[in-house]
Amino acid sequence: MVSRACRFSICRGGFLFVKFDDEGAGVNKSELIDQIALDAEISKAAAGRALDAAISAVKQALKKGDSVTLVGFGTFNVGKRAARTGRNPRTGAAIKIQSAKIPKFRPGKALKDALN
Repeated sequence: MVSRACRFSICRGGFLFVKFDDEGAGVNKSELIDQIALDAEISKAAAGRALDAAISAVKQALKKGDSVTLVGFGTFNVGKRAARTGRNPRTGAAIKIQSAKIPKFRPGKALKDALN
């Protein structure tokens, strides 16, 4: 595993600001937990439970069709993809693709401003 440096800060307005030292490199869940534990001065186990609880709460709200707004960070909501006709790439035959619910994220102004 390649270690890369990143910094997370909770800024005024309550949003999470992420700064990467490696351009284009992502952060995995364990690195996020490490940084949460460091910033909040809690154990990694507690940070992991807190992150899992937050993700679970967002999933449950989206499952019910609700949206989740984190002021300054963004809004998670459920979008609908209509049923459509597609093509099987191997045979070229037309196939029906069912409609689906998909998660969407719209970044908040503070998050957009932090990136520019």
